[in-house]
Amino acid sequence: MTHKIAPSVLAADFANIQRDVEMVNESEADWFHIDIMDGVFVPNISFGFPVMKAIQKHAAKPLDVHLMIVNPDQYIQTCADAGAEVITVHYEACNHLHRTLNAIRESGCLAGVALNPHTPVHLLNDIFKEIDLVCLMSVNPGFGGQTFIENTYTKLQQLKNICAMKNHMPYIEVDGGVNLENYQKLLECGANVLVAGSSVFSSSNPTETILALKQ
Repeated sequence: MTHKIAPSVLAADFANIQRDVEMVNESEADWFHIDIMDGVFVPNISFGFPVMKAIQKHAAKPLDVHLMIVNPDQYIQTCADAGAEVITVHYEACNHLHRTLNAIRESGCLAGVALNPHTPVHLLNDIFKEIDLVCLMSVNPGFGGQTFIENTYTKLQQLKNICAMKNHMPYIEVDGGVNLENYQKLLECGANVLVAGSSVFSSSNPTETILALKQ
């Protein structure tokens, strides 16, 4: 599987969001990564579904939506209606994860599960074959521009072992602190979707940075 690059719109220039969306459209990126935050599950508020709909209006590539919110079940259909093709919920926010994943799939989207840096991957064992994407947070969720947590490499290798044991290969996404210095090691350890925010949108040439991450 060729790895995918998903620029994180959270790091874009919100005053020029259409410009930045069109840049991603014209680049070698594969997905748009959209972080929805509620100020409760994470200590920040990003943007809601009206802004997501505005992004989707101009986006020519799939929306990979990351719900960093409590009670994500309440918003699954709203998220799908706003243009999501992948919906990822947090393991830590779901009381009934199997039900939540089924609801995501019934909405027509791929179902993802995100794990915070302190959450071990083995907790997904019993639900693994229901998951289309596993997102490993490599920073504490809530803010862009944080320092990459090195233990992510170990968690990737553990996740690869589970994939082999279960004979199931979901997308393996890494979100947080991904840059040109560490992306190759992440791929070697098993990642196949890289979320890149600050490293893309703070770059002097975002299109070239995306291309470099893709190679």
